[in-house]
Amino acid sequence: MNGIQIILLCGVVSIFLYYIFSLRNAFFDLLFLSAFSGLAMFFILFPEYTNIIAKKLGVGRGADLLFYICILFFLFITLKLFGRIRRLENKIVDLIRQQTKESARFMDESKKK
Repeated sequence: MNGIQIILLCGVVSIFLYYIFSLRNAFFDLLFLSAFSGLAMFFILFPEYTNIIAKKLGVGRGADLLFYICILFFLFITLKLFGRIRRLENKIVDLIRQQTKESARFMDESKKK
């Protein structure tokens, strides 16, 4: 095993463990990340198979195949972040609405006194 393989494997495993313990525990996210990490470890340990798999999939080189897979992964991450931002925006809107209603009630009560 080459030194770069050890470094890359440690990086993939550490990112995977960080994700499991820190970020999310949704089953789909965990399954997706497990598959992606397993695929990354396979390609790191057996780089010659990237060309074989790429040829079978109709891609010129293994490096191109990895590039395409990374594009899909980053698109997935972008969509996940977009969804998270939308949920946060909706929560903020709901909180502001609640606070406005409470403020309006308080103003009505103070005017009555």
